[in-house]
Amino acid sequence: SSRLCARAAWPRFCLSSSVSKGCAPQRLGLPMAAMAFDSASTAYMLVCTALVQLMTPGLAFFYAGLVSDMSVLTMMMQSFVSMGVASIVWYIVGFSLCFGESGGIMGSPATYVAMRNVNVNESLPFADGIPGLLFVAYQGMFAVITPALMTGAFADRFRFKPYLLFLVLWLIAVYAPWCHW
Repeated sequence: SSRLCARAAWPRFCLSSSVSKGCAPQRLGLPMAAMAFDSASTAYMLVCTALVQLMTPGLAFFYAGLVSDMSVLTMMMQSFVSMGVASIVWYIVGFSLCFGESGGIMGSPATYVAMRNVNVNESLPFADGIPGLLFVAYQGMFAVITPALMTGAFADRFRFKPYLLFLVLWLIAVYAPWCHW
């Protein structure tokens, strides 16, 4: 993996081995906020985030084509509602449970609750070279698509309210510990 090196006048990449030789910003006495973002990595992550976000509507149309005519709206609604509910759960507590300070099986809910310690102008400690909010959005898209993928397994078998409850509980009890691990 490569990282942006702060000591060069032009953007240059340091190999993992050179980070230990003094290329890391902490070793240079620079705060993480003083680091410039890697524009190529940021652009790549923006495109990847958009592509993963487009997977959910694509999945809705795919599943709608697999069910009977009476269930098309239900399948599409489950996928699109998954985007909204999972995004809200991700914003409030999901990201913190996945990437917060380790509290054992899950991260601490207080670390990033409601994106409290996430800034668009700073990298997160585990996502060097890209804005912290971009990392949150990219990971959030996978939290959105994962429950939507399951809707095909129980097509025509779930009512809507139990599906919403299942969605929230699954994100907190299964997705967050698995992602944190």
